[in-house]
Amino acid sequence: MRVVLSVLFTIIAVPVFAAKPNIILCMADDLGWGDVGFNGNETVITPELDRMAKAGIRFERFYAAAPVCSPTRGSVLTGRHPSRYGIPTANQGHLKRDEITLAEVLRDHGYATGHFGKWHLGTLAPDYSGKKMRNPEKNYMTPGMSGFDEWFSTEYSVSTWDPYDPKNAHNGITDPRVLFFHNGRNIEDGPAEGLVGDTARMVMDKALPFIEDATRKDQPFFAVIWFHAPHLPVVGGPEFLDMYPGLDENTQHYYAVITALDRQIGRLRNALREFGVAEDTMLWFAADNGPEGNPGKKGRSQGTAEPFRGRKRSLYEGGVRVPGLLEWPEKVVAG
Repeated sequence: MRVVLSVLFTIIAVPVFAAKPNIILCMADDLGWGDVGFNGNETVITPELDRMAKAGIRFERFYAAAPVCSPTRGSVLTGRHPSRYGIPTANQGHLKRDEITLAEVLRDHGYATGHFGKWHLGTLAPDYSGKKMRNPEKNYMTPGMSGFDEWFSTEYSVSTWDPYDPKNAHNGITDPRVLFFHNGRNIEDGPAEGLVGDTARMVMDKALPFIEDATRKDQPFFAVIWFHAPHLPVVGGPEFLDMYPGLDENTQHYYAVITALDRQIGRLRNALREFGVAEDTMLWFAADNGPEGNPGKKGRSQGTAEPFRGRKRSLYEGGVRVPGLLEWPEKVVAG
């Protein structure tokens, strides 16, 4: 992740980048090194990510800041080691107000800033934390308090399909405050607002209008798109499950949610071309850590870090070496 931050801070500081390129940081949740086609998996269907890899840079050694999610996410936004900014592990602490984030710096340089998807850097309500591992009032810190003008976010992971359906609830928690907030408003009845089906699509449905609006205003934008897939609860949609006949049920669901995520990457890349800003946009894709090693109740953590040893929560390569891509037409050499 240091590569990402070094490039971004250079763009901010060096006058030669006066054009202010757009910046999009896409992140998958618990995606293993071997869970994508461009790293050699011949079963999973990821055509859009594979095209992105061919069109841009595929990093051979791309490391997360930590083997679990919250620390990595905070490091991405601050450029600092987790032990320095105060979130050493998942579901603990919050991004402190005195930390300077990329969103704040870029906003000061005229960028529109938006966060979409999983947050995991503090609670989104001062009186509630879903997993009860954070003191909600003490650790209240939303994307809006961290430099993001627009945000559509969840405190932590939610089901990858129909997250408002109680049977898909993470750890059996059905309180709507576990689910999406839009600019501080908790969306209590998601289906009434069209939040049904694929969670990755819901996230992209909010990100694309933000990008289009900034483009229409001729304003550079910084979009952080943090998908929930393939973190538990892993629930694949029917269309995507049908793409994996002959596999066991758990693997079908796992690969289905990755393919659903991949489709949204395709929507994003197509939209950038449609809006006429593809050549002016740095598009990053990575994962926050290695694949889950604890299958949980649904038993659908089928991810792989092959050929590396270790998984999520491990400091072996498989826990921190993650898929990494950068596409920036005419600025980086394809391949």
